[in-house]
Amino acid sequence: MKRVYNFSAGPATLPLPVLEQAQQTFLALPEAGMSVLEMSHRSSWFTEIIETTEANIRKLYNIPGNYKVLFLQGGASLQFSMLSASFLRGSNTPADYVLSGSWANKAIKEAGKEGPTNIAWDGKPDNFVRVPKQDELSLTSGSPYMHVTSNETIQGVQWAQTPDAQGAPLICDMSSDFLSRPINVEDYAMIYAGAQKNAGGSGVTVVIIRDDMLEKVPDNMPSMLDYRLMAEKKSLYNTPPSYAIYIVMLVTDWLLNQIGGLQKMTQINQEKANLLYSVIDQSEGFYSGHAQEDSRSLMNVTWRLPNDDLQAIFLDQAKACDLYELKGHRSVGGIRASIYNAMTLKGVEALRDFMVEFQKQHA
Repeated sequence: MKRVYNFSAGPATLPLPVLEQAQQTFLALPEAGMSVLEMSHRSSWFTEIIETTEANIRKLYNIPGNYKVLFLQGGASLQFSMLSASFLRGSNTPADYVLSGSWANKAIKEAGKEGPTNIAWDGKPDNFVRVPKQDELSLTSGSPYMHVTSNETIQGVQWAQTPDAQGAPLICDMSSDFLSRPINVEDYAMIYAGAQKNAGGSGVTVVIIRDDMLEKVPDNMPSMLDYRLMAEKKSLYNTPPSYAIYIVMLVTDWLLNQIGGLQKMTQINQEKANLLYSVIDQSEGFYSGHAQEDSRSLMNVTWRLPNDDLQAIFLDQAKACDLYELKGHRSVGGIRASIYNAMTLKGVEALRDFMVEFQKQHA
C-alpha cells in the first residue's frame, strides 16, 4: 500500500513500526484473544497496557515520584478550562499567561472565564514571530501559576529554554513538542499534551502533575474535571480512551527501544529542521520564514512564497510528489511543514529537494 509523506500538524504521521504492530494486534492481542478495542478497561490485560505506558513516559522524562501521570480526554482545549477552574477560580491574584501564539490565546480566553489573568508578554504586535526573553516577562507577585505554550503549532515558534516563573508554579501546554526532546520535569508544576502530534493518535491527553498541585484542587469540582479523583483512580474513574493509550504505549516503546531515548530523538529532529531552514535561509528571499531564528520550532517549520498564486502552485506540485498537508493554517496562510518525531529524515529530504527544484523553476 502506498504511503505519502504526511506533514499534517495533527493528527500527525505515526512511526511505521507502530502502525505495523497495531495492525498485527488489531484483531487480537495474542495473550488476550481479543482486540484492545474490545477489552474491559478493568481487565488485567489493559492494566498492563496503561501501567506500561506510564512507566515508559516516566523513563523517557525521568519523572520523580512526587508527580502523577494521568491519561485524560478532551485534548489540550479541555485542559485550558480544567486547569484554570482548579487553580484560578476564586483567586484575586491573576495568573500569568505568555501570549506566544494562537494556542496560548485560546488558553487565555478560557482562563478568563474562571478568574483574572495577566498577559506577561504579548507577541501579537510582532505577529507572533518569536518567544520572549526572560527579562521581557512582566510577572505577578504571588500569582497562582504561570502558563506557557512550549511550541506554537500554527506560527512555528518554540521555547528553546524553560522560562523562570519566579516562584510561581509553571504550567505548560506541551502538546506539539511532547516527547520530542529531553526536559527537566521538576522545572514544571504541571505539563499537559494532546497525544496526536508526537505521542500517539487523537483521543488521549497526557497530564504530568506535581502532588502539591493536586492538594490545591477545590473539593467541589465535577468528577470528570477533578485531577485528584483522576489521580486516585489511576485514570480509570471512567472508561478511558483505551486504544489511544495503547498507541501511546507503542510509540513510547519505539522511542525507548528503536530510537534510543529523547536525547537521540532531539538530534534527529534538529537534523530534519536544519534541512528545511537551510533552504529557506539560502533562498535569497524566495522563501521567507515566519519565525525569528532564535525562536524557530523544530516541530513546525513555517514560511511564505512571494505571492499567493505561487503558493497555490507549490502546494499542487508538492502533492503530485506525494508531499501532503503543507498548507499553512487558515489564520496565517503560507506553508507549514510539521516534522514531528515520526516524520522520517527521508521525508524531509524529499521536501527539501522539492523546495530547491521549485525555486529553480519559479524564482
